Amino acid sequence: MARALINIDYTNDFIAEDGALTCGEPGRAIEDEVVRLTREFAEAGEWVVFAVDVHEPGDAWHPETKLFPPHNLRGTKGRELYGKLGELYEEIRGLPNVLYRDKTRYSAFAGTDLDLRLRERGVRELHLVGDCTDICILHTAVDAYNLGYRLVIHERAVASFNAVGHEWALQHFRGCLGADIR
Repeated sequence: MARALINIDYTNDFIAEDGALTCGEPGRAIEDEVVRLTREFAEAGEWVVFAVDVHEPGDAWHPETKLFPPHNLRGTKGRELYGKLGELYEEIRGLPNVLYRDKTRYSAFAGTDLDLRLRERGVRELHLVGDCTDICILHTAVDAYNLGYRLVIHERAVASFNAVGHEWALQHFRGCLGADIR
């Protein structure tokens, strides 16, 4: 069974200490595991997808505008991949098994061609890493479940700025989506 690692929103705005919508220390604490898994999948020739939140400056119609401060604005340093993951991406970005997809909603599937690309490649198992566990990871996992993918959530490679939400999401993945939590 082909599998893919979906690396969700591990950007400066979500992870860096001065990020516009930072997870803070929990986000930085998972960096080595996120990088390790990304490198492992890429070097094994398995699919690696970077699903990265993007917003347009001044977009008053986007629903998140009312909920969160401006973040991951197109063309800004805040939208760049954080730290060691950004460095790794520069190494692997030209590989044929590495895909980069902009996303404008919480889920990596909403309004993107991700499902089509994964199915073209025979992918049936998704491994999710990144942030935020109870927002973008959660919504991506629910959509993946509804599309029939087998789910693996890497507990040491997901984080949130909401500790209660993080724990709730991990239980939800296991209990309601049948995800393998590793």
